[in-house]
Amino acid sequence: MSSETVIRVEGVGKQYVLGQTQLGAEGLRHAMQHLATAPLRFIRRRARVGSRRGVTPSTERIDSARSDSRGDIFDALKDVTFDVSRGEVVGIVGPNGAGKSTLLKILSRITEPTVGRIGLKGRVASLLEVGTGFHPELTGRENIYLNGSILGMSKNEISSKFDEIVGFAEVERFLNTPVKRYSSGMYVRLAFAVAAHLQPEILVVDEVLAVGDAAFQKKCLGKMGDVAKEGRTILFVSHNMAAVQALCDRAILLRSGKLIYDGPTAEVTQRYLHSVMSVGEVPLELRKDRTGDGSVRITGMKVESLDADKVLRSTSRLKITVHYRSDTVLRFPKFEVGIYDYTKDSGIYLLDSDAAGALPEELPAEGHVTCVTDAFNITVGRCNTYVSVYKGGALADCVAPAMTFDVAVGDIHGSGKQASREWFVGLLKHEWSGNSD
Repeated sequence: MSSETVIRVEGVGKQYVLGQTQLGAEGLRHAMQHLATAPLRFIRRRARVGSRRGVTPSTERIDSARSDSRGDIFDALKDVTFDVSRGEVVGIVGPNGAGKSTLLKILSRITEPTVGRIGLKGRVASLLEVGTGFHPELTGRENIYLNGSILGMSKNEISSKFDEIVGFAEVERFLNTPVKRYSSGMYVRLAFAVAAHLQPEILVVDEVLAVGDAAFQKKCLGKMGDVAKEGRTILFVSHNMAAVQALCDRAILLRSGKLIYDGPTAEVTQRYLHSVMSVGEVPLELRKDRTGDGSVRITGMKVESLDADKVLRSTSRLKITVHYRSDTVLRFPKFEVGIYDYTKDSGIYLLDSDAAGALPEELPAEGHVTCVTDAFNITVGRCNTYVSVYKGGALADCVAPAMTFDVAVGDIHGSGKQASREWFVGLLKHEWSGNSD
């Protein structure tokens, strides 16, 4: 590893046996946390078992079952190789199941690769999922010191940063409360504050920031920008392409456990958008979480862009196709598609076939309907949808949420800039002028 290379990943692969818990996969950090909390676990286990004799502890039963279990091999990562230099901010993107979180867990020493090797220079702080690195029985104050110790910091070093961590996380009132009583938002605020302020050389952040509110997400992105300016290295996994583009100069695209492309962020995100966000289609026929009288069943939904390159952007016109099936012809049908913000769960658009006055009074028993929109002009971010169908004025079927899609940058003004979705969703083309008083 060269003097400037702080992360080296060489031919890394990770295999799991489906249906079997892996033994020996936990890394040093997990082991230290396990050791630190052993007395609490021992007391709880003794209280559970009590004076019953001949009862095998649950952990031993699980271990015995593990040794006898069999399952299929799943390759979460396959022959992944790359280097990261000191001070680089690298985004890792890809669809769900691509291997992003597995890669970060390997780099964070939470699990070990099946093949290949990694090299790291410096302390690594990671924020991978709600709960990682904290023990729920310990207070916020105790977990700050525990995490700092795991990072190899002295008590004096941690104390020097303590007020900054607490102020950033905004959890002063709850410092002496066990973190198991924290909301997910409070948990993430404190976990990020610890990871970002305890001066790691390498900061690893997964999609967990999506748990926080919009204001805190912006605050975290700003802090990561500050960390990068200090010459520390960041690996950042996110489905928010706007955040990746704003924070990272370089990105890595993973798909099905393989490294597909490594290069400038703009090129990597464009490839990702083309491959994943150009068309969104989901089968809905087997979904159980639905409402309605069941006289019609929505069987599928597809959202696509009418742009030439098929990428869903802020400026795109949408084509939405809804497939359905009924035992009889649909008399006086009505279809609705709702589009709403993924994070705030607030409505953006309602597409209502009655309001548009477009459908005939009768449709065949099985078929599809199509809705084409004008440019929908919303800020960059993630959207959810619901879809419903009415038959003769009665709700026949509704699936919510039906599917999720991401909106990429679309420059409605030609200015090269894009408004964020922190507070507002809609984009309205407009002009400004100025005159001297």
